[in-house]
Amino acid sequence: MTELCHLSLSEIRSGLHQGTFSAAELTEAFLKRIDNHRVLNAFIEVLADSARKEAQLCDTRLKRRERAPLLGVPLAIKDMILTAGTRTTCASRMLKDFVAPYDATVTQELKSAGAVCLGKTNMDEFAMGSSNENSAFGAVRNPWNLERVSGGSSGGSAAAVAQRLCAGALGTDTGGSVRQPAAFCGVVGIKPTYGRVSRYGVVAFASSLDQVGVLASNVRDAAILTGVISGYDPLDSTSVNQVVPNFEAHLGQEIKSLKIGIPDEYFIPGMSAEVEKIIKQALKKLEDLGAELVRVGLPHTNVAVPTYYILAPAEASSNLARYDGVRYGRRAADIKDLDELYFRSRSEGFGAEVKRRIIIGTYVLSRGYYDQFYLKAQKVRSLIARDFKCAFERHCDLIACPTAPSSAFRLGEKISDPLAMYLSDVFTIPANLAGLPALSIPCGFDSSDLPVGLQLIGKPWDESTLFKAAYAYESATEWHKRLPPEAGAGPTF
Repeated sequence: MTELCHLSLSEIRSGLHQGTFSAAELTEAFLKRIDNHRVLNAFIEVLADSARKEAQLCDTRLKRRERAPLLGVPLAIKDMILTAGTRTTCASRMLKDFVAPYDATVTQELKSAGAVCLGKTNMDEFAMGSSNENSAFGAVRNPWNLERVSGGSSGGSAAAVAQRLCAGALGTDTGGSVRQPAAFCGVVGIKPTYGRVSRYGVVAFASSLDQVGVLASNVRDAAILTGVISGYDPLDSTSVNQVVPNFEAHLGQEIKSLKIGIPDEYFIPGMSAEVEKIIKQALKKLEDLGAELVRVGLPHTNVAVPTYYILAPAEASSNLARYDGVRYGRRAADIKDLDELYFRSRSEGFGAEVKRRIIIGTYVLSRGYYDQFYLKAQKVRSLIARDFKCAFERHCDLIACPTAPSSAFRLGEKISDPLAMYLSDVFTIPANLAGLPALSIPCGFDSSDLPVGLQLIGKPWDESTLFKAAYAYESATEWHKRLPPEAGAGPTF
């Protein structure tokens, strides 16, 4: 039964179609594995009963020789994506009892494709964090070392995929929240182009930056899942009516004519020397496969983090204003007046990091500071996007760089230093500001036996080239085949 969990999504799909095993057997194997690895705290809620029922229905359809892209495949969903009739908490006390009245579009796409939902994964509260320590349900532990963070904010999804508690998972990425945990946990994570995937039914953090992405154990599985959830949605005003290519069809193509840009600005002081060495080895491998490495300049990279931490909190302060004890979320008891209702409901419902960002966002939008901070940040955002546009038009087909400046750090190491925590996303934030597709793929391990991720950033709507290059690299290396220790074997520290 355990061996079933170590099959890739594409292998699971083939096995189900051939009748090698049933969806019910597969689901039971994953549920047992989740139970055996509760120490990771990857799930906020395991939907065992509904998963078993869904699996039985899938087996009935399989016996009728029905076919669907994910029929019977067990997946997990980040707990800020609505699933009808199930709690969607955003890992916050504010929404701990909220039951979603409808499915998000991406949830519906998975259901239409035949997927079995195993549960809702843990995360940083309202997706605000880089370590998955800002959760009302406790931190997620890294499968490779239980004393390390899993990354954030989609740390539960990344840890679940890494430890093979599901065949794949959905996450969201506002400033690196799919790619950074993917790097820390040694899996593949992709943030598609902004507008490629519907945000309808996804609880908003920063609406101009949020994008649903996927985490998977290999590039092919990531391509399959991305294809399923992509497409125009009239219910989402930011969704773009672009043709969705067959991403899987681009796998296996040669990359000999590919020009890969290497930005000097992504190799900075303070970056782990081991990470830099591993990344440069990965770049050499891409060059050996026939790609041409060219130097490119992204001169506004150094202001991406401060720009992001003005714009994202500003949007968050607006989006989270609805959680006031009246319309949505936690309502304080024994209140005397309206002011106390607002104050206590929000004080009791939100965690420290969410409060910090609401305060920052309200400040930069306030009278007298809007032009000085928010408007200026929007202008700088345009410059960052222009840097990428010039690099792609003049020099390269995609850009390669580290996903994160270090491997997974220790639990508690940065939680009391917000600035140090924010710098964990220094290499992932620019792609969100520019709305570009970006992917993280495992490319090695440091001396602490912790995974390192290589980030590939593509042109708008060109996820296909990202998958092609990532698959070429993956096929020539073995990193994606390494597995973290079993929970019963004890931590690696």
